[in-house]
Amino acid sequence: MNKNHYDYAIIGAGAAGLHLAMAMIQEDFFNHKKILILDKANKDTNDRTWSFWEKEHGKWDDILHHSWQYASFYGDDVMKEMDLKKYRYKTLRSGKFYQHAKNIIASASHVTWMKEEVLELNNNEDQNEVILKSSENQFVVQHVFDSRIDDDFFKENDGYTRILQHFKGWFIQTEEKVFDPDKFVMMDFRLRWKNQTSFTYVLPFSETEAMVEFTLFNDQLIEDEDYDEKIKQYICEFLKIENFKIIEKEKGVIPMTDFPFHKKNKKNITKIGTAGGWVKPSSGYAFKNCERYAYKVVENIKANQSPSHSLLHPRYRWYDSILLDILKNKNELIASLFSMMFKKNEIQDIFVFLDDEGTWSSDLKIIKSFDPFPFLKTVGKRFLQWK
Repeated sequence: MNKNHYDYAIIGAGAAGLHLAMAMIQEDFFNHKKILILDKANKDTNDRTWSFWEKEHGKWDDILHHSWQYASFYGDDVMKEMDLKKYRYKTLRSGKFYQHAKNIIASASHVTWMKEEVLELNNNEDQNEVILKSSENQFVVQHVFDSRIDDDFFKENDGYTRILQHFKGWFIQTEEKVFDPDKFVMMDFRLRWKNQTSFTYVLPFSETEAMVEFTLFNDQLIEDEDYDEKIKQYICEFLKIENFKIIEKEKGVIPMTDFPFHKKNKKNITKIGTAGGWVKPSSGYAFKNCERYAYKVVENIKANQSPSHSLLHPRYRWYDSILLDILKNKNELIASLFSMMFKKNEIQDIFVFLDDEGTWSSDLKIIKSFDPFPFLKTVGKRFLQWK
């Protein structure tokens, strides 16, 4: 095979792209396949923090930043302390994940990583290949996995819901021992941004270090100083901390949408990550989805199926679209809905539901927690979109 010919190309070395690359490397099926990874960044800094839950031990435990067994939830007239039991909530800094992935990729002679920006894809289905043009080269690839969001997503006039999960966090260090490093605050709705869905999230890493993050679910970003004001207010009024210093800051924006990214897949091009609908639409969680979906893509390829075959669960995407509609049109109700869910259910059952792994009966138990009124107008409208 020519040096510029590859069996697979992965555009983007984020969570989705690197999960997929590592899943391929771990399978003998791909040992004689040439794999190309392209990203315009070096991927050598902590440019983001990923948090997720999973049962007990996991494959990333050796590079975790921290994990917790206990959680707190503060909502509308609800304060709940939770033992995660068989689960752990875990946080991973991206710098360690990137380095871990690079070490695995460096050991695979059939994988090439280049720092280049992808400019153009020309899909030639008749020849069963894609012409990939980057800032430096041109490649011929049998199948491309593309993490870039399709332009159609930004057009918006298509009937799908789009909102943003946007946040800013401070990594702080205190003079006194004030944190319990085995318990985190999953959601605290007591401090609001106007009359919109917003909450604070606290991840203690030690008795004197924590990340305090203010998060909003809506369709409009706020100013930097507005995040800062809310974070400082929470630290002073709710954590009762007067003396602290800011070690680091982090900002992010995650699209929350029922836009059918999966319909942008082609015979020789598969969308991955956010661009493939791998982010949980109603929560913004993505890291574990990327891990699960990467393995499923690999199994599909080995079975001679389309890489995206049966990745997304229609029933759960329908649930997601209903909640997104309420987030968009009745945003002020979300705190009470989350409060009902946490008040009436065990956290382990909530995790199963949010992981799209429940049964009809377990789903119904969660759904019955909610006041049905906000959902009635939405159900019929959304029924056909994920059919």
